[in-house]
Amino acid sequence: MTLAASVIWPYRTRDAPTARGYPDQVPLRLDLAEPRVDLAPLSAALAEGACAIVPTDTVYGLVCDAAQPEACARLSALKGRDPRQPSTVMFATVESAESLLAPLEAGLAGRARALLGHGATVLLPNPLGRYPHLCGDDPQRIGVRVSAFPDALARVIEGAGAILATSANLHGGADPRTLGDVPAELAERCAVVVDGGPAAAGRPSTVLDLSATRPVILREGALATADALALIA
Repeated sequence: MTLAASVIWPYRTRDAPTARGYPDQVPLRLDLAEPRVDLAPLSAALAEGACAIVPTDTVYGLVCDAAQPEACARLSALKGRDPRQPSTVMFATVESAESLLAPLEAGLAGRARALLGHGATVLLPNPLGRYPHLCGDDPQRIGVRVSAFPDALARVIEGAGAILATSANLHGGADPRTLGDVPAELAERCAVVVDGGPAAAGRPSTVLDLSATRPVILREGALATADALALIA
């Protein structure tokens, strides 16, 4: 579906909240395979605090604007997860994540950049207390990831600044590799869903905790443990 860039988004979540979050609106489906696909509706939805489903380099993600606490709380409710559970801030490029990396000790920041450049999720010290609503009970620690998005989608994410991203499943469900794997009851409560074909990795990212004295692998995923450790040796 191709829409003009001047599209006016047909809802205001702050004015008319409903059980769906978006009054009587079906999700708008956009297909990245279309050569002239216009992702302006996705940009508008994120800016308005809506939730969306997009492909990442690992699995399909349920996303919203990371800087809007109400949007992040809505995302947790849609997924059925505890809103106090720590969440990952996702960026389109390592450079975009510098607001969280630059305050760190130089060696730690360098290790984080190496891992982020290979798609890992890293838990880092958060000395400036950024995105406290996504840090759970410890605002001094934050999860960060950079995804290799297709170019058009990367521009939208970079324009948003940062997104909250979690697997587009219901809490405890299977991680979706295709848009068709996303539970219908979740997709229909989002404003926009973006089809990018099968996600390349088909499994979640590898998670490392760099906030302690020694790195700890919390989950092995798309990046093999040996490769992750080699990056920060």
